[in-house]
Amino acid sequence: MFNWKLKDVIMVSIFSVIFSFIYLGAVYFANFLATILAPFGLAPFAYEILFGVWFMASTFVPYIVQRSGVAVVSEVLSALIEVIMGNMFGPIVILSGIIQGMGPELVFAKNKYRNFSMMNMCLAAAAACVASFIWGFIRGGFVKYSPMMLLWMFIVRLISSVVFSGIICKIAADKLAGTGALSGYVLGQNNDPEMED
Repeated sequence: MFNWKLKDVIMVSIFSVIFSFIYLGAVYFANFLATILAPFGLAPFAYEILFGVWFMASTFVPYIVQRSGVAVVSEVLSALIEVIMGNMFGPIVILSGIIQGMGPELVFAKNKYRNFSMMNMCLAAAAACVASFIWGFIRGGFVKYSPMMLLWMFIVRLISSVVFSGIICKIAADKLAGTGALSGYVLGQNNDPEMED
């Protein structure tokens, strides 16, 4: 698979399972939050607030493995497992995973999977946000909203993406590397997360 080693396949698989549980939990929490916000006409924002959670595999796992294809594969695997566990939106989530993973994949590929600075992680998260928002238009789910509503939905989703899939994933991976658990990877060996060209 690409230029992956066996340890890469195992690492991607492990974290894909972990994130699938996180993703599914976020779905149910968003549904709960939507019922609270519905009386105020703000139900869509329940999902936008948490949307960045659903991109986390596509930034966290590539930061660790640092090989081509990891962003897409980890996001798709997480989505697949999530669907198997009972995501109410069904198999369409898998296609969403492909699209969401492509954004970060392109950002990381541009720097040959060597730049995982905080800025680049946030750019990757933003790319996932943009890709997912375009996908929302293609699916037709946004036609019922006014332009101003869509603008605010995008802003909230962008902030969520940068916070969860950019900042939090960057910090979490760095902390994990600091424990020595990633000694088989560049991130763990260098113990210096600012890997820039």
